[in-house]
Amino acid sequence: MLDVRKIRLILELRESGIVNSEVLSALEIIPREKFIPENYRNQAYENIALPIGDGQTISQPYVVAKMTELLEVNNNHKVLEIGTGSGYQCAILSKLARRIYTIERIKNLHEKSSKIFDELQLTNIVSKYEDGNNGWVEQIPFDRIIFTAATESISSRIFSHIKEDGIIVCPIIKDNKQVIIKYKRKNNKLIFEEFDDVLFVPNIKGTN
Repeated sequence: MLDVRKIRLILELRESGIVNSEVLSALEIIPREKFIPENYRNQAYENIALPIGDGQTISQPYVVAKMTELLEVNNNHKVLEIGTGSGYQCAILSKLARRIYTIERIKNLHEKSSKIFDELQLTNIVSKYEDGNNGWVEQIPFDRIIFTAATESISSRIFSHIKEDGIIVCPIIKDNKQVIIKYKRKNNKLIFEEFDDVLFVPNIKGTN
């Protein structure tokens, strides 16, 4: 039954404009139900966001697929994720990149996601409990950076983490709404393109 629902979801994502076959394949491989509380697991393959506790949500599959596609990840890339959350976005990226460094500010979510990564034997993920806004200085530079919480702007601290020609994908708060923005570092500047309107939890400073 679950497989039928998963196939239906993949078809729905294709129809919604997700064309990257590697991204779709990663969504097919990673079991989304593992990242969702038991009482919501029957909705794991519906194209909706779901609560995961601690006032946080797991993003709808379309948004995960879209942001992953925009990131243009390949298997040589080192990726920084700011906001591990459930761990689902990170798990998808782990199937596409060489290594993912992921930061979570809520201790409970950090511990839960780390456990799932171990269970799924996703050995190319390194996670830590800290304020993601500080970045991961010891691992600079990164080929790609993804934010999974809505933020006002890309700070100079995070800008210093990305390589020339590197890409940052982030939900940005703009004119009382949130928009997915893809940034590319070119000649020490961020060139950007706007994409879909989205709804993410806000990017909060500090740890919890």
